Amino acid sequence: MTTPMHKTMYSFAQATDLPEAAVQVESFRQVRRAHRQERVDDYVELIADLLRETGEARQVDIAARIGVKQPTVAKMLQRLADGGYVVRQRYRGTLLTEAGQRLAEASRARHQLVEKTLLALGVDEDSARRDAEGIEHHVSDATLEAFRRFLQRGG
Repeated sequence: MTTPMHKTMYSFAQATDLPEAAVQVESFRQVRRAHRQERVDDYVELIADLLRETGEARQVDIAARIGVKQPTVAKMLQRLADGGYVVRQRYRGTLLTEAGQRLAEASRARHQLVEKTLLALGVDEDSARRDAEGIEHHVSDATLEAFRRFLQRGG
């Protein structure tokens, strides 16, 4: 039985063109790369924020702000240390390496650019902040440049 909703969904599906397989594969690869990198970005950005605001980035504080248990944070901090982004100091918290600081700054800049663009488009502040948290990890350099141009024109 076909309902009006099914007809609408079916006609929409028919109206879109299926991309070439190679194009679609690359799109999915880009998303998978972004998913792998987004947690790294979020952690180094949060660590930088905690260091700036409180002078320390303790595992317990990271867990509370990200909303995960401390063992999850411990595993991620080890991954960040192995990747050269952080140095863990016993009883003193976590510090960013130069590479970690650069990554945190780049992540913060992406986030701010996406959020400013969403605000310029008329998105409310709360939604812009939350949506930018997800979009920042998946947006290409070409799109970020388009956002910059849009804002420079008075977006």
